[in-house]
Amino acid sequence: MFSSMKYIYEVYKEKSFSKAAKNLYISQPALSATVKRTEEQIGAPIFDRSSNPIRLTDCGEKYIVAIEQILNIQNDFTNYVTDLNQLETGSLSIGGSNLFSSYVLPPLITEFTRRYPKIHVDLLEESTSRLEQQLLSGSLDLIIDNYVFDDAVFAKHLYQEEHLVLAVPRALSINQELSAYQIDPAAIRDGSFLKTEYPSVPLVAFQKEPFVFLKTENDTGERGLTICQNHGFKPNIILKLDQLMTAYNVTCSGMGISFISDTLVACVQPHPDVLYYKVDDSKIGRNIYFFRKQNKYMTRSMQEFLNLVQPGVNTSIDSV
Repeated sequence: MFSSMKYIYEVYKEKSFSKAAKNLYISQPALSATVKRTEEQIGAPIFDRSSNPIRLTDCGEKYIVAIEQILNIQNDFTNYVTDLNQLETGSLSIGGSNLFSSYVLPPLITEFTRRYPKIHVDLLEESTSRLEQQLLSGSLDLIIDNYVFDDAVFAKHLYQEEHLVLAVPRALSINQELSAYQIDPAAIRDGSFLKTEYPSVPLVAFQKEPFVFLKTENDTGERGLTICQNHGFKPNIILKLDQLMTAYNVTCSGMGISFISDTLVACVQPHPDVLYYKVDDSKIGRNIYFFRKQNKYMTRSMQEFLNLVQPGVNTSIDSV
């Protein structure tokens, strides 16, 4: 019924079939036939052809109102898409664990909203397993994590590299024997602790000490177990937790040793009751990625956020 509306609207504007046909680059008989087919579909005439210039019938007036409403909707959507492409509207939902949500994401989101103030950003703080579920369901656009998700399901975008270090309560007597291996937090913050001049602690020295671990569905928990096994012992785990920040806070309270990241050390103030050690193991280094669901449409907001966090790189490590 409205498939030929542009032809009918042109006749309405020109009040002439011949002028409208000329504007539309079709013959007048073809235009007249097109209008006639629409009138037959409606069951009533749109134009009163007996007058000169032609006029709309009552039905024709209603039809033109409907056409203008359709055109307004089309124009509004065109403007919306234009605004969306220019980041004048839209939304972005990002998730991260406690550490990332508290320290890493806020400055990134602040800069993004400064550049694109009309984009609404939601931030979700959850465990890694819950974040994976939310990303898979489509509730989140992006998550930041150091876990290795299934590449067949999730595309990843590199943010930065990080390394695990050992955080040990100062009160543990074993520290007195290992003072030569203790690292100044400043060296962890600037990355200089990775140089060979900083010796790695013999990890087996802690085999009888209490450990606070993350659950095995967390990358830090998996790596911690493997690292201890690589050094010939099974850790004495007294507590398993979901969040790295929580594990570190438990260590700060003196309850047990934890594996933490240099990212965490860089984000928080050094605790006076904690000592830090470098560990030599192939599992110490890992990458932090922003993840998104494979084959999900990447909005302009997502693209620009990823451009912000990894300047000069706007595609996935694997593929978009």
